[in-house]
Amino acid sequence: MACAVLASLLGSYLDLYFVGKGLYQFPQRPLPEVFSINIAFTLAGLPILVMVVLYCLSQVNKWGKAGVILFVSLLMPILEKLAEELGLFVHSEAWKHFYTFVGYLVFLTIIYRCYMWMEKHK
Repeated sequence: MACAVLASLLGSYLDLYFVGKGLYQFPQRPLPEVFSINIAFTLAGLPILVMVVLYCLSQVNKWGKAGVILFVSLLMPILEKLAEELGLFVHSEAWKHFYTFVGYLVFLTIIYRCYMWMEKHK
């Protein structure tokens, strides 16, 4: 659960940074007059995704872990494209979907390392 909270915080701050830099925006989001980011995704979607990924990672060997992280990281740009088609996400011309892949690869690796550190220090 702590890693899901960390993911939510990290995801929120990253979205705030990238929206602030004008690299992307969320045209349809909860409470648009208050938040410039999609808090539904960062407070619910992302933590749920992280908990599912961490569960999957706990079920596989070392190569499986790398495969799961790689698969999810490759899936996220596809889902990002879908979000664009649905009008939930708009990115600037400077944004490349490869950034999403690399970002989630690093993000999930950090979250998993944190999870492993916490498991070791139980």
